[in-house]
Amino acid sequence: EVQLVESGGGSVTAGGSLTLSCKPSRSSRPCMAWFRRAPGKEREGVALISTTDFTTSYADSVQGRFAIAQDNAENTLHLQMNSLKPEDTAMYYCAAGGASVLTGACYLKPVWFDSWGQGTQVTVSS
Repeated sequence: EVQLVESGGGSVTAGGSLTLSCKPSRSSRPCMAWFRRAPGKEREGVALISTTDFTTSYADSVQGRFAIAQDNAENTLHLQMNSLKPEDTAMYYCAAGGASVLTGACYLKPVWFDSWGQGTQVTVSS
């Protein structure tokens, strides 16, 4: 199991930006992602990247505002968050997992990820 350490959370006003980073303890897994959980809500997949072909996938709620990137030279995962809204307020978690044996694709569902970070808080005020 790979250990994941997130950083970069904080508090911003609506419309602001933040960049989250995630540093794995060893080489990244084939699929890396960010999830979030707001108080009283279910865990939600935010963004996903394949570390082999760099294919990305986003939740509809963040499409066009967030960008996920994998820096293989630094072995670090980033999530650039722009135009932040109060509804983006949540604990954000980095996750690592494997791709489907059948399709080779990564899927933005918790069941596909077996390593999780401790989380970093993002708070957006109106």
